[in-house]
Amino acid sequence: MRDTSVPTSGLVSRVSQLRAELTGQVITPDDADYENARRAFSGNIDRRPAVIARAADSADVSRVITFAKETGLPFAVRSGGHSTYAVWDDGLVLDLSALRGLEIDVAGRTAWAGPGLTSLEYTRAATEHGLATGFGDTGSVGLGGLTIGGGVGYLVRRYGMTIDSLLAADVVTADGELVRADADNAPDLFWAIRGGGGNFGVVTQLQFRLHPVRDVLAGMLVLPATAEVIVSYLEAAKAAPDELSSIVNVMPAPPMPFLPEEYHGQLVVMAELVYCGDDLEAGERAVAPFRKIAPPLADLVEVKALSDVYPPEDPDYRPITVSRNLFIDDFDLATAKRVLELLGSSTAMMPVAQLRVLGGAMAQVPADATAFAHRNREMMVVAAAVYEDLAETPVHWQWTTEFITAVRQGEKAAYVNFLYDDGAERVREAYPEATYRRLASIKRRYDPDNVFRLNVNIPPAE
Repeated sequence: MRDTSVPTSGLVSRVSQLRAELTGQVITPDDADYENARRAFSGNIDRRPAVIARAADSADVSRVITFAKETGLPFAVRSGGHSTYAVWDDGLVLDLSALRGLEIDVAGRTAWAGPGLTSLEYTRAATEHGLATGFGDTGSVGLGGLTIGGGVGYLVRRYGMTIDSLLAADVVTADGELVRADADNAPDLFWAIRGGGGNFGVVTQLQFRLHPVRDVLAGMLVLPATAEVIVSYLEAAKAAPDELSSIVNVMPAPPMPFLPEEYHGQLVVMAELVYCGDDLEAGERAVAPFRKIAPPLADLVEVKALSDVYPPEDPDYRPITVSRNLFIDDFDLATAKRVLELLGSSTAMMPVAQLRVLGGAMAQVPADATAFAHRNREMMVVAAAVYEDLAETPVHWQWTTEFITAVRQGEKAAYVNFLYDDGAERVREAYPEATYRRLASIKRRYDPDNVFRLNVNIPPAE
């Protein structure tokens, strides 16, 4: 991207002009709501952008992209604020949080949604009609960034990834043009934004398929953390019907009131199970093998609305964390013992090993159908450390690196939505070689100057 940056004195007049041209809001450090607007979810981030432009529509998005190219400011795109790239020092932030429209076609089982909507907001609205789309595992994540990276959550085995329910998207490309991308229009762009992240444009509207979902059988099951319990749980998860998806966290037990006090601070297996099917009695049968693995320390699995599966969140919670992830296929007793050893060796306030058994509907989509191509991998593993002092970051980063090195097997593979400052080599691990080359070629067509580079970046092919 050509450096056309303007001096500070010139930028002031440019910002005034931008403010006059946008329907939405332009926020600078002198504005009262600047501190809130620059705040990211991650406690690791304390960046001070020069300009935050909160777009009201696609026309605003186009104008902000042009402004980014005119000024040469570092250009970040923010949806829900969970991305580590969502804000940037001395940069221009395109804030999509005001793009929150939602139109549900109940009869057609589709919905058009703005990228600024959160998973929880969309899910609450859709489940009022007995419908849902699968997203991630956190309700406050914005739909834009979550979707274009893939989306692996509570319905992944039942209905696949979020991108498997994406029917179309409106995308403003680097030249400021609004493009409708779907199976028939700009199919290369449509393929790329289903797993290729924010490299190809700014999504201003998404059309999702809605699936029939009424109440689910879901909740937390807490088991003792032994290597045998972990392996048995993962085997049961693989053998479970596709209607059942689960996310397992092996971690020190927080002081939760439903856990016996003697387990507080001790390693436990905290599993969130979600059975999404028409027959909840069949759900009870599907959950039964998990309850038999060991006497549960807590069993909160019950019938509830899908929106109630998302854990409650403190809006002021800004965790300081580092994490790394990979896909694997086998998790034997030796691996489980090594994971427990690694968790025990961490000096973090809260070390976590997250294990997600995949398969089901996710694996039934051809690997080359979307830019996300790791369809055949059995599990996703995330090593995370939550800590209190940013100065400790190198220590915990080294621990997460040691962790994924210890459990890695087969071809290297990573999930792009869980990559942060991992470097170019890890970006390549997010995509098989043929997929990466195809993405770089599409990048060259839609963003040859790499305007959209503050992300898990794929430079344009040369």
